[in-house]
Parts: sequence; structure tokens; C-alpha cells
Amino acid sequence: MSKYDVIVLGSGPGGYVTAIRASQLGLKTAVIEKESLGGVCLNWGCIPTKALLKSAQVFEYLKHADDYGLTVKNFDKDFDAVVKRSRDVAEGMSKGVQFLMKKNKIDVILGYGTLKPGKKVDVDGKEYSADHIIIATGARSRELPNLPQDDKKVIGYRKAMTLKKQPKKIVIVGSGAIGVEFAYFYNSMGTEVTVVEYMPRIVPVEDADVSKQLERSFKKSGIKVLTSTEVTSVDTSGDGVKAMIKTKKGEDVLQADMVLSAVGIKTNIENIGLEDVGIVTDRDKILVNDFYQTNIPGYYAIGDITPGPALAHVASAEGILCVEKIAGQNVEAIDYGNIPGCTYCSPEIASVGITEAQAKDKGIDIKVGKFPFSASGKASAGGHKEGFVKVIFDAKYGEWLGCHMIGAGVTDMIAEAVLGRKLETTGHEVLKTIHPHPTMSEAVMEAVADAYDEVIHI
Repeated sequence: MSKYDVIVLGSGPGGYVTAIRASQLGLKTAVIEKESLGGVCLNWGCIPTKALLKSAQVFEYLKHADDYGLTVKNFDKDFDAVVKRSRDVAEGMSKGVQFLMKKNKIDVILGYGTLKPGKKVDVDGKEYSADHIIIATGARSRELPNLPQDDKKVIGYRKAMTLKKQPKKIVIVGSGAIGVEFAYFYNSMGTEVTVVEYMPRIVPVEDADVSKQLERSFKKSGIKVLTSTEVTSVDTSGDGVKAMIKTKKGEDVLQADMVLSAVGIKTNIENIGLEDVGIVTDRDKILVNDFYQTNIPGYYAIGDITPGPALAHVASAEGILCVEKIAGQNVEAIDYGNIPGCTYCSPEIASVGITEAQAKDKGIDIKVGKFPFSASGKASAGGHKEGFVKVIFDAKYGEWLGCHMIGAGVTDMIAEAVLGRKLETTGHEVLKTIHPHPTMSEAVMEAVADAYDEVIHI
């Protein structure tokens, strides 16, 4: 039996980052992976979808070249080539993780890992042991009983990025990050897209103003948006698919080539030995403490399978904290109130902290500022005037409670708010920090100025 200090089960952005940090800390480390290094994020999620979205963005630029004083003739898309580029990008990133495993002297064990009592893992009949076993098995597309996936006419996100033929019509059920990103991609490629959302507004976890702006932008680009609508069943017996929907006005039928189910995720915690070891779960999640220890000593869990936000950067941070605690370092628990969220449709969405509605529900006296990109010189020059930056401050102490952005490039801008909140920056300090001009990022300063009645450019 091979013995390690740390074994990581799963090699997604939680697992492989955890393994690298463990190795850096001098721990003999192995990572177990049943499919491809990098997990869903690198192979089927974050990275390849961004490659698809970049192709869509370039195609959009070509379609609107005349807006920039340019003439482009006889251009078209090659859907197969777009998909191939996405897969090539994913493959390159996975190879990068392979290199990192070798560089950090981490043993990669390919196969299906099952947890065993006594700090052991069985991989296809061979046992490995470690002082510390970290579970990082991630999640997959969730299936609803009334929306069973057949990978042909009713598909999940994985199939959606590798279709052999571009659909003429697609119905996307769910308007979270996955749903709206694919809505933008397929609409840009020329597919007729309908988004169906059960909640009263799309991207329902975002600030209400962001939801309204995205819906306006989507409708302007030709995407049909149906909110407060439920898909009750699907009929795949004909040439295409019929989605039966229930709205406030009654029942209706949507016809399309296929339906993409983007209604959330299901954790990969079945058939990995949790019951044999005695690890406690609740509502599809493994219960852990602030340092990701389960109820059984020597077993830990990080990422999508724990109760925190199911985001790649969260999984990485949890894994690093977990092994630093194991190594005896003095660490502090993650502040889950300061986790940024990013959605890469067009316009992009980025946010951190609480929304205006949440602040009011808490009874906090707030200052709210908003700066539209239509008043930004950089946004106007770039041809991306949709969207805004919205900030929320505690009126009494100046604490930065929330920041919500929608527009071009905002996923690269949100880190200012995350860092500012981490350093307990006040609104006055942001306002007096000189931002470069012309940039999109100066909209943050302008929004803060609006909150304090000092805005110049609107």
C-alpha cells in the first residue's frame, strides 16, 4: 500500500490547487482523478465556455464593424471550428495542470477513487493511505424530474459546448450564469434563443437593477426572455422538442430543436464511500467546519460538495486554507460575505457583497451610488455603453457593503471592490483614490462619488 501525507480526491480547481499547495508545504501528496486533470472547470466549464464566448464576441465585432468605421465583407462563422478552438483551449489548460503536477512532484493516480475507513482510498482495486484525505469531487449538471436529459434533444452544459450541429432554435431553462452565458453564445451565433426562468427576474441572485439591465440587453439582441415561467414537461417524440410551459397567463408550448437544462448543479457525492466512512451530509452537501474537516478525523471536503458558493475560485481558496491548517500554519476562516461572482455573457456581470434590497431588509441606513457606462469616455470609445457600476455603503460608518456591475469587462474590475472590502475601505477613501482616465474602472470612483453627492460626470 502506498502511503502519503495528503491524498486529494478530484483534480478540479479545488483539487489540483490543493495538491500543489500541499506539496509546497512539504507534504507528500497524491491526487486521484477518474477522467481528466483540471476537472469540469478546465475541461467542460469555466475555460472552454470562455473560449466559446470569445468567438461569439469576435463574431459580434465583425457584424458591427461599420460602427467602428470599418468595412468587412464576406465573413461567416464555422461552428465546428468554434467548438474545436474551445476544445483545444481546454486541452492546453489540462496539459498545463499535468506539467504543474510533475513540477511539484505530485503523484497522479488515474482511476475511480472510493473512500475507505482508516484513512484509505481504493482506486480500482488498489488501496492508498494518507494521514489526510481531502475530498474535492465537484458537481455536475442537475436534472429535474420533468426535464430528463437524453443528450440529444434535452441537454446539459457539457453537451451544449460540443454540439456537432448548431441548432436553429434552442430553449434554455434557467437564467443563472450557465444559462445566460449560453444564451449569449448561441444568440450571437445566429440561433433563435428563448430563456425560461422560474423566478420573477433573470439572474435572480444579482441586484435587481442588474437583472433589469441584462433583460433589456438580451431583448435588444433578439433573445426572448420568459420570467415567472415553469417548464412542466418536454415531448421529444417528434423531429424537434416541445417544451410545455406554465406562466401567469396560462399554459403554452415552445417548439425548438433542443432544450438546454441549466437549472443548477448536483454534487458528486454518491458512490464515493461516504456512508462506509461515516461522513455526515445534509441536503446534497458534505458538512465541514471552518477549516473543512468533516465529522470523521483525517477526512476533509472542499469546493462544490460543501455548503459554500459553488465557484472555482472559492474551491481553490478553500483547498489552500485546508492544507495550510493541516500544515500547522496560523490561518483564518474565509469570509464568505466577500466572495466575488462573475457571469461572462454580454454585457458581463460582476458583484460582491449584499444587494440594495438585502441592505434594506437588514434595516441598514445606506448610501447608494450608480454610474452608467453611457457617461464613460472609455465605454463610448470602445462602443460598449450598456450597463453601470452600482455601489452600496453604510451611511453611518462608510463601510462598503456591496458593489454590482454590468457592462463590458466588469469581471476584471470587480477585484477592486473585493480588495477594498477586505481592507475595510470606506467610501471616502475610494472617492479620494485617483483612478486613471480614460478607463472603465474609473466608473467605480464615479459611482462612489454619486453615493456621496459629489459625482462630476452625470
